[in-house]
Amino acid sequence: MKGPLFYSKILLFGEYGIIKDSKGLSIPYNFFKGALKKSADLDGTAQKSNQSLYNFALHLKKLQTESPQLVTFDMESLLGDIEEGLYFDSSIPQGYGVGSSGALVAAVYDRYAFDKITVLENLTREKLLKLKEILGKMESFFHGKSSGLDPLNSYLSLPILINSQDHVESTSIPSQNLQGTGAVFLLDSGITGETAPMVEIFMEKLKNEGFRTVLKDQFIKHTDACVEDFISGNIKSLFSNLKELSHVVFDHFKPMIPKEFHQLWRQGIETNDYYLKLCGSGGGGYILGFTQDIEKARRALKGHSLEVVYTF
Repeated sequence: MKGPLFYSKILLFGEYGIIKDSKGLSIPYNFFKGALKKSADLDGTAQKSNQSLYNFALHLKKLQTESPQLVTFDMESLLGDIEEGLYFDSSIPQGYGVGSSGALVAAVYDRYAFDKITVLENLTREKLLKLKEILGKMESFFHGKSSGLDPLNSYLSLPILINSQDHVESTSIPSQNLQGTGAVFLLDSGITGETAPMVEIFMEKLKNEGFRTVLKDQFIKHTDACVEDFISGNIKSLFSNLKELSHVVFDHFKPMIPKEFHQLWRQGIETNDYYLKLCGSGGGGYILGFTQDIEKARRALKGHSLEVVYTF
């Protein structure tokens, strides 16, 4: 038995901001993927995944008891399959900000939810919001609290535009220019990040009025502008806003940037060769980079592995 593939995602813009109703833009990233599989003979990683799925199933059982009107699952099949060696076979790195738990949640919803909302039907705003809520409640098992955005992206495999917390829609982005020198890339920090502690730091910072002002007047303002620029293909304005955004993150989100990358982060802003931003909650995992000249960025970041995600 092998299920359909579910892909990783990249939140291009909106990390932290979407908690406070900024815009956001999330795109599927097909380089990493995962699928549900079954095996009678489980080894290390698969064994761990199988155990985690059992704990996850208990969470889903509780969820459907508390909110039967929201979602119900075929628990008998799910628990039976887990008993028979169900696991999530995935190449998506955990703690890297590319949605490893989101893909797993999408795969389980796809296979075991009753009356599921599918990508084939007319996805009205109401349906998308309901789907996001269900997937968020499912994913909260992994992160404590989840917007539902990662599994939504993985499940639909479409770019998702977040206008506000209760206004989400699938969108189209300019098609890639494969000959283009501009690129969005991933920079591997070599460190695993943990979402929960980073979100905790952010929530703590929100208690400070000065930080709230910076968030609203600078961080959210430039995030919203970047989303609009990216979707409309306005590259000149995009890079001007990216520079500001990178600066705000460097000045006010330092704990989320691994120390080893502080210098490279600043160097990008000073030379304009590239701009870095958080990919997901930060603290490790991938860092997202934007450049108008990928070769220049490769030279400037020599010694680091760059993974190109999108070219323009």
